[in-house]
Amino acid sequence: MKKTKVLMLGWEFPPIINGGLGVACLGLSKALSKHVELTLILPKSDPNIALKQVDIIGLNQQERIRIREDFQTDFYAELENVYTLPANIAPYQTIAEPVTETKQVKKSKTKKVTRSEFYKPFQIDHLYGDDTIQKVIEYASVSADMCMEWDFDVIHCHDWMTMLAGVEIKQRTGKPLVLHIHSLEYDRNQGNSNNWVYQVEKHAMEMADAILPVSNYTGNIAVQHYGINPRKIHSVHNGVEKITSYKVEKPFPEKIVLFIGRVTHQKGPEYFIEVASKVLKEYPLARFVVAGTGDKLKELIETGAHKHLGLNIHFTGFLSKEKIHDLLAMADVYCMPSVSEPFGLSALEAAQFGVPCVVSKQSGVSEVLIGALKVDFWDVDKMAHYILMLLKDPAFAKTISDNAHFDLEHCTWEHAAVEIQEVYNELLA
Repeated sequence: MKKTKVLMLGWEFPPIINGGLGVACLGLSKALSKHVELTLILPKSDPNIALKQVDIIGLNQQERIRIREDFQTDFYAELENVYTLPANIAPYQTIAEPVTETKQVKKSKTKKVTRSEFYKPFQIDHLYGDDTIQKVIEYASVSADMCMEWDFDVIHCHDWMTMLAGVEIKQRTGKPLVLHIHSLEYDRNQGNSNNWVYQVEKHAMEMADAILPVSNYTGNIAVQHYGINPRKIHSVHNGVEKITSYKVEKPFPEKIVLFIGRVTHQKGPEYFIEVASKVLKEYPLARFVVAGTGDKLKELIETGAHKHLGLNIHFTGFLSKEKIHDLLAMADVYCMPSVSEPFGLSALEAAQFGVPCVVSKQSGVSEVLIGALKVDFWDVDKMAHYILMLLKDPAFAKTISDNAHFDLEHCTWEHAAVEIQEVYNELLA
């Protein structure tokens, strides 16, 4: 049977990542490549990255030939024979001077000169920054031009940064467009989202043939807050890379409660600090660790100091994947108090390490991690109560951890890839 040829448009890809989007693209690409022919276009890729059965094209690595045609005319072949005319020219009127005899100027023929030059069409230092929108527009233009002669069946885009490119390629080729929604502007801006990015998302989802939100939670947001036809939506939950868990001995006796993620309002780090304050009053032999960075980090550190939590709360900043795994190998409880979380891959990673999880009900991962303890993000009293139970009762903590391990059997990228291929088949039938 002929394999479907997929043109995938991504923005992040390891090792050049900012968060979960790149991790998800890697896991999905590996799994999908077993079923389809996959070409992935990225704005920036590591020249050393290679993935079996996936053709990875980083625009920053592409040197292309630009053909220019210049029309050159030597207007004055006999410049030395031209006489000057004295003139008194004002802005709004001209006073004529006596006519001076001149020789006729001979014009040469117009020449068409073709030139070729090598150039790099897409240069980007950072994936996100003040010029992100400009880069998104440039990415759309370069990607669309590049792939016009390619043979593919489906266009598959990841998040708003690639949506303009996807819509442009669909309009030029007529190929079906699939949008993979890892997060929406409505999520990121807590509902204050009627901006340029929101409009791009809305327009692209209206143009798309199929939409793949990473959870039913995110799919409902697309329907309720973007007005998207629910028949287009096919929720595909994220998977998690299988890893061999291990344990690391803590250099201190206290138990660790861990937060991993961007330190932004969407992830609820301020609720984590509030929970820490409540737990430590009853259970002082605990340490709370915030692993990540973001615009709320300074405010969070100041809040921790104000609440006199300095000795029991630690801020690591951004950590590599290896360092995150070391933290999970030491952790006793994982807490995800997200205000609005499309999915929450880090909770699945914690479950792989046998760490019992307390997760927000306002998250996609709560749909698949049935064994986790779930609570509304704003209910800090209940969250603190659950964490205290896990810290004080090892048997209860083990039960929660064991339950989550059963859920992980279905949380694989292979399972996600099969569901996505079914969507492709439906579109191409």
